[in-house]
Amino acid sequence: MWTLKAWQGRFMAHPLPAHERLRSYAGWCTAVEGNTTFYATPARDTVASWAQQTDPSFRFVVKLPKVVTHEHRLAGAGADAELRAFLDAIEPLGPRAHALWIQLPGSFAPADVPVLARFLGRLPASYRYAVEVRHPAFFADPHSTRLLEGVLATVGAEWVPFDTTAFFRSPPTSDAERDAWTKKPRTPLRSVALTDRPIVRYLGRDATELTVEGWQGWVDVVAGWLREGRSPTVFVHTPDNADAPLLARRFHDEVRARVPDLDPLPQPDPVEPLTLF
Repeated sequence: MWTLKAWQGRFMAHPLPAHERLRSYAGWCTAVEGNTTFYATPARDTVASWAQQTDPSFRFVVKLPKVVTHEHRLAGAGADAELRAFLDAIEPLGPRAHALWIQLPGSFAPADVPVLARFLGRLPASYRYAVEVRHPAFFADPHSTRLLEGVLATVGAEWVPFDTTAFFRSPPTSDAERDAWTKKPRTPLRSVALTDRPIVRYLGRDATELTVEGWQGWVDVVAGWLREGRSPTVFVHTPDNADAPLLARRFHDEVRARVPDLDPLPQPDPVEPLTLF
């Protein structure tokens, strides 16, 4: 996500052509969730533009299309055809494709893990994969947890936690929070890394102090991963995402205070203040 209207004139110049907004975003953060690919596979030329706007070290965590994960549920000729089209489209990202993100619906249960295993086994080894599950049994039932971890370990895939515990700690107080309250999953906290490239998705609140309070445990976890030699990627969200770039940089600074040899984030280009003339 790099085209949020609330960021224009604050974190990136305004007006700014669409084909330059990702370049501006990359001055604030070094990774992005490729969530738009969930709704439609982009044109290959569009993806080539993404690559041109970012350094090879920039990280895209790109979500597989929902037609593959939710409609075909990873199985059948239809899923395979859509997957081939998606892989062809994202090929221009090259090394920027940090992981392909397989977000599964809440109805995808432990009984469906063999389907996931077969799907992962058919995927090209040239990419890394990260799986997000939402069925409560994967978190509550130790056997189901081990079953999924075993399948992921077979292909070196990561389990992506979506931490909404801070968000659901108290009732919503804004329209954006009330909307998220009805849509976001209530999954238990999980902070176990399976690979050397863990990925975390964190949802805070629109109030900055509550967001920062809720991520303190992750500061410890991520600092520990870095000391172990892992290379984590953390995405910080709030219901309105209005301050997400600033919050992401603040999280990075808090981790860097624990791990001083962590590279700093880039310095963003200055944004000229809005004027009437």
